[in-house]
Amino acid sequence: MQNFTRAVRTFVANHSTGITVVTITGLGLYALRRWMAGGACVSSARLDGKTVLITGANTGIGKETAVDLAGRGARVILACRDLGRATLAAEDIRERSGNGNVVVKKLDLASLQSVRQLAKDILETEERLDILINNAGIMSCPKWQTEDGFEMQFGVNHLGHFLLTNCLLDLLKKSSPSRIVNVSSLAHERAEIYFDDINLDKDYTPQKAYKQSKLANVLFSRELAKRLQGSGVTVYSLHPGIIHTELGRHFWPKLALWKRVVYQPLLLLIKTPTEGAQTTLHCAVDEGLANETGLYYSDCKQKPAAPQGQDDEAARRLWDLSASMVGLS
Repeated sequence: MQNFTRAVRTFVANHSTGITVVTITGLGLYALRRWMAGGACVSSARLDGKTVLITGANTGIGKETAVDLAGRGARVILACRDLGRATLAAEDIRERSGNGNVVVKKLDLASLQSVRQLAKDILETEERLDILINNAGIMSCPKWQTEDGFEMQFGVNHLGHFLLTNCLLDLLKKSSPSRIVNVSSLAHERAEIYFDDINLDKDYTPQKAYKQSKLANVLFSRELAKRLQGSGVTVYSLHPGIIHTELGRHFWPKLALWKRVVYQPLLLLIKTPTEGAQTTLHCAVDEGLANETGLYYSDCKQKPAAPQGQDDEAARRLWDLSASMVGLS
């Protein structure tokens, strides 16, 4: 034992500089990882007897949101495009949450007909809807069109949720106090709404379209909150953080090989889906937000949206344009 202790002391003495560097680096990486994880939802609110609908809940932060809310006792509706994957996700959510009241509904946000069919189903079969979480999204895809001819990212990320929310408003009001949570992104800070070329037919880039759709989420939330004043329905938009999910499936393969090599270690630092779901959960259940509406959140804290996300005139103009595009009277 004495020989071993002597050997350790000798090793430390001879490699003190290296050990110090490794220790400092390790502590620095740990601190950075904890900072990247962001805030956490601290509310322990129960949701027994309440119903939640989450779009795109078969994977990523949508699925982790569903696990948490099901664990609080809610009836959770997973509104998803791929019923096969959604069914498997529902089984996992039931097992992890201990709540068997998790159901799957078909929703393709790239089809206005599908949106209307889901809304009709919900209105006919559900007695209440306490929380609507517009979570589903697509990012940086090629120049694709929805079934109705809209630019895909604007159509899925904004128009589909715009129509769904409006179709379900009467049930949300009936169930008040209720909440609408729109998952946006920090990307809205570098965006604008191209009213004269909303489908970006003249100048399309995947990033430009994604940013526009995320700004639309923020403006939609702002205008919707104003229209719902006094109804008992509150509205929130949020940035979930940089998360390792399937959302980047169109973005990652386009990167040059050297960029993927450089970025690969950074994937160890960014949020997990569970960490990324925390701000959504905060907006959905935190009791302290009951009297707040139309605001923007990040890392479980209220944060000012970018100036273009606080433009009331743009919000009203976007609402009118969106209503016209989806045929909402």
